[in-house]
Amino acid sequence: MGAAAKLRRRFEEGEAGLGSYYDRLLPELERIQRDLNCFTSITIGLAHQTIERLEKKAASGQPGGKLFGVPVVVKDNICVSGHPTTCSSRILQNFTPPYDATVITKLLAEDAVIVAKSNMDEFGMGSSNENSAQGAVRNPRDPARAPGGSSGGSAAAVATGVVPIALGSDTGGSIRQPSAFCGVVGLKPTYGTVSRYGLVAFASSLDQIGPLAADADTARLVFDIISGHDPKDTTSIPQESYPSRTDLKEFKGLRIGIPREYFENDIQPEIAAAIADLKERLADSGCRIIEVSLPNARHAIATYYTIADAEASSNLARFDGVKFGHRTAGASNLAEMYTTTRSEGFGAEVKRRIMLGTYVLSSGYYDAYYRKAQQVRRLISQDFERAFQQTDLLLSPSTPTTAFKLGEKVDDPLAMYLSDIFTVSVNLAGIPAISVPYGRDGEGLPIGVQFIGPRFSEYQLLEVASQVEQLNDA
Repeated sequence: MGAAAKLRRRFEEGEAGLGSYYDRLLPELERIQRDLNCFTSITIGLAHQTIERLEKKAASGQPGGKLFGVPVVVKDNICVSGHPTTCSSRILQNFTPPYDATVITKLLAEDAVIVAKSNMDEFGMGSSNENSAQGAVRNPRDPARAPGGSSGGSAAAVATGVVPIALGSDTGGSIRQPSAFCGVVGLKPTYGTVSRYGLVAFASSLDQIGPLAADADTARLVFDIISGHDPKDTTSIPQESYPSRTDLKEFKGLRIGIPREYFENDIQPEIAAAIADLKERLADSGCRIIEVSLPNARHAIATYYTIADAEASSNLARFDGVKFGHRTAGASNLAEMYTTTRSEGFGAEVKRRIMLGTYVLSSGYYDAYYRKAQQVRRLISQDFERAFQQTDLLLSPSTPTTAFKLGEKVDDPLAMYLSDIFTVSVNLAGIPAISVPYGRDGEGLPIGVQFIGPRFSEYQLLEVASQVEQLNDA
């Protein structure tokens, strides 16, 4: 039983009172914020409203939902009605959405308590959570180090142990990379299985909402709740297209693929050793370890940043100071208002990516860059399809290093982008993957290992993650 289910049972069986529990929790969140800067806001009013509703529900004898009383943190690019959704950007500092994202509606329907919006890299653009108008998030495992990005605030909140669940979004590794750095479980679902309605878009063909959780069982519970078709999202996959749910009951006979090209990259020795140890233990458990090839993996970073930046330049054009968000003061004409609003509102990394994206979409360069990237994207997807004809799942590191120090890569964007070298291909192919903690490096920092599956293999990934947790504890 996962951490969220255990807490829910305590509330239902009367071992803990909702009111007294949250009287202690909310001040603790404020302390965590002072120490780690992992929230953009603590939603005290919403939490109290929900607790009052749940206490009345319990008093009337009604059964509680699957997350009855469980605190949840939500990344600040996911809309919560009546509460600021800033994407950690100055340009949205005054934006309050009038509606809930579909995932929020589903969580509230299961009696979850939304307690905070989490700090993030601005608009999801970053791998260290240093690209935030609200300042960098600090890693609870070592406050001198980055928590990863862009869902760094969500990962840090779960890693403190104060909340068992956070929502994040993953465009190129933004759930899995911070999960690895902070030592929590992070699931990036199949594209289209979780509604993106109410998620502020970065790169629409790559973005996916998913859970960061204290353990695999809790991640499974959240995925159960937030997945499913949503008519409000045109990319949402119809329910009848889902295959039947497949759970893995044991390791024996499972075919685990090791992508040869992934291990041609520079990998921190302790991470390579953790993968080698896990391969041996999986083999001892009856798995078949098979080397596979993903020949186009070497093109993944260039392909990803071409497509993601192109989509970002289009999506972020809506932030112009006219309809919502920041508007510059004193502009003398419309063009000046657009230019100055965006110059004041967007941070350096967002501006860099908008400029790159606009360039690759411009006349004379579209075919050479954007169209070519889309063609390579298809080749990367086909590599995975061939690999899954031989294997059930793939195993790789989640990241090439453990958590690096804050400020270490800020002045070297390429080095920062390479933090996502093992994760971006999954988003390009639209397939699911999970990061699960497995061991620590010489400085005691968590190591994350990544399992990648074919479309709709989330439950198999979650079962394997649960088995790996047991191996890790053994």
